Amino acid sequence: MSLQAPPRLLELAEQSLLRDGALAIPTLEELPRELFPSLFIEAFTRRCCETLKTMVQAWPFTCLPLGSLMKSRHLETFGAVLEGLDALLAQKVHPRRWKLQVLDLRDVDENFWGIWSGASAPSPEALSKRQTAENCPRLGGQQPLMVTLDLCFKNGTLDECLTRFFEWGKQRKGLLHVCCKELQIFGMPIHSIIEVLNVVELDCIREVEVCCPWELSILIRFAPYLGQMRNLRRLVLFNIHVSACIPPDKKEQFVTQFTSQFLKLDYFQKLSMHSVSFLEGHLDQLLGCLQAPLETVVMTDCLLSESDLKHLSWCPSIRQLKELDLRGITLTHFSPEPLAVLLEQVEATLQTLDLEDCGITDSQLSIILPALSRCSQLSTFSFYGNLISMAALENLLRHTVGLSKLSLELYAPLESYDAQGALCWGRFAQLGAELMKTPRDLRQPKIVVFSTVPCPRCGIRASYDLEPSHCLC
Repeated sequence: MSLQAPPRLLELAEQSLLRDGALAIPTLEELPRELFPSLFIEAFTRRCCETLKTMVQAWPFTCLPLGSLMKSRHLETFGAVLEGLDALLAQKVHPRRWKLQVLDLRDVDENFWGIWSGASAPSPEALSKRQTAENCPRLGGQQPLMVTLDLCFKNGTLDECLTRFFEWGKQRKGLLHVCCKELQIFGMPIHSIIEVLNVVELDCIREVEVCCPWELSILIRFAPYLGQMRNLRRLVLFNIHVSACIPPDKKEQFVTQFTSQFLKLDYFQKLSMHSVSFLEGHLDQLLGCLQAPLETVVMTDCLLSESDLKHLSWCPSIRQLKELDLRGITLTHFSPEPLAVLLEQVEATLQTLDLEDCGITDSQLSIILPALSRCSQLSTFSFYGNLISMAALENLLRHTVGLSKLSLELYAPLESYDAQGALCWGRFAQLGAELMKTPRDLRQPKIVVFSTVPCPRCGIRASYDLEPSHCLC
């Protein structure tokens, strides 16, 4: 007959606390701090609301990473945590064991609770997120409780727990420091977004992504909040359009309202715009407001004028640029000189250059090649979508052969296609082999890929690096 092992201290504490919440306070005063995480998980899982309230008030750690427990959101349990915080914040004399400084509502690493209880080692991701929360600057150092979260507006509304939190937070704004590092907007009425931003400490926000179609008039309602994000590093805008009903003078006013916000952003480094039309002819206004060197300029499928490209090429803020992406901007009828000047300005720092689908011609390519050949840090150059002749591609390979870090992504030469525009497979393979001979003769290439236009039937690009690959048709 086997003997049953006696219950452990943790099991006895769990039984007592989860059975009778009234016993929680005296029991928690004697409970070793290492046992709190496991006990909290059990109370949270079983939805023991009274026990949760008490445990929050006696929490012996600086951070309560609640977000990693909220896979299946339960409003009543979350409300119990908020009630526990209310009781804590209302006390003039803090509990003896109170150390709580951060309520973390982000979905951090799954083994985070195991780390706290000593059951597992921290992952780099968990440590990074934890450090971010603990190191966030707190305004004046007066807020007794920091709340960290990630904000993603989508499907027209926040989830019910975050909605409950912001309703609760509005009434306690002076007692909280609500910290959000990343803000993503996929769809929600602008008035609802503004309500939330009025609770968040905007100084904390580092990255903003607006990934939904906005009229310029809506962006302007958001712009004053953007200007208050003084530590913003990265901004991504998708599909910002100008209504045909807006008169030209009103558009000018809106553009000025938007671009002037960048005067307040001392640390801004990364600008990404996709299908944005309102800056055509006005890019100089934005560039003139930048306060810090840019690391990234991404402007894909945007409407830009030749003067915009000139202003970009001479902008002092691009001298340390690492990434330039102009995909989908038609440059066919632009002078190539501004692009050549731009490459000269960034030759010591540029690492990624994407000129895909820009309609660049042989003659334009020949103008920019000398500057391109001096971009010593360049590691990726994508040139898909520019139908260039065999001679121009050979010239490109010879100019870039000294760039030891470079990977090239190029379209097949024009001579690979017949008069009707159909790909000739034998000719494509022959020309690909000839082109690969150029870098092989001078150095061992890192990666050089020649690709065809997408097949109209299967959508696959055929490619040639060391061996030709076919589409699925």
